[in-house]
Amino acid sequence: MKIAILQLNVSDDPAANLAGTRAHLAEAAAQGAAFVLTPEVTNCISTNRDHQRSVLYHEKDDPTLAALRADAAALGVWLLIGSLGLKTEDADGRFANRSFLIDDTGGIVARYDKIHMFDVQVTRTETWKESAAYRPGSQAVLAQTPFAKIGMTICYDVRFPALYQALADAGAQIMTVPAAFSPVTGAAHWHTLLRARAIETGCFVIAPAQTGTHSSTAHKTRDTYGHSLVVAPWGEVIMDAGIDAGLYLCEIDLTQTDAARARVPSMTHKRPFDGPT
Repeated sequence: MKIAILQLNVSDDPAANLAGTRAHLAEAAAQGAAFVLTPEVTNCISTNRDHQRSVLYHEKDDPTLAALRADAAALGVWLLIGSLGLKTEDADGRFANRSFLIDDTGGIVARYDKIHMFDVQVTRTETWKESAAYRPGSQAVLAQTPFAKIGMTICYDVRFPALYQALADAGAQIMTVPAAFSPVTGAAHWHTLLRARAIETGCFVIAPAQTGTHSSTAHKTRDTYGHSLVVAPWGEVIMDAGIDAGLYLCEIDLTQTDAARARVPSMTHKRPFDGPT
């Protein structure tokens, strides 16, 4: 099966970002991709909450979601919108970081709200508190498609293997990990974490990423790591997009999931244990 990853370098202007995403999506379909994936926050990268309030929408009104659903239907492709920043009805005004799986008729098959928030101090000068702007989800999501069962996750989730174990136990064959990873943590951990999640679960791990320096009109710029990856169930990296934004195509063979699990059936070897005390 041919898949396509859109490695993006979005700004804080959702309308401008949408035009580029749609062009890449059309090219992916023209090159024969049946499943196309975009990164986390496909619509807008911003660290300014006032700016986000002025440009983000509720799901029902979001122009990025509406346009990409229409394009998926017109092009006849399945689409993972890695995530969109969306307004919510939460009293504290926090946004949702929500991933969408869209079928080839434009229907929303599944939604997933990012569970784990990136609240960290990476260096003395780089601190993030995602939970100040986004409220966490609480529901793991396994989506059924004609080609595979897909476990939906987002970015910082990758550091929490219990989520991936639960998705694999429920039948996942593909894990999606759209991301906007920090260059510091990306260089140290990105490849290792994604390969580990594939090896532990015997799943394909597909991780479309944001990349480069993201331009901004309202606040300081932000950098992301890039290196969108496709990892096979045995743990080998079969595609690494490097740092350039663009369209990347890859073939995956879903029979490899059963083959990897047969070789090392660790998912069936789990045992209860006591402690520690």
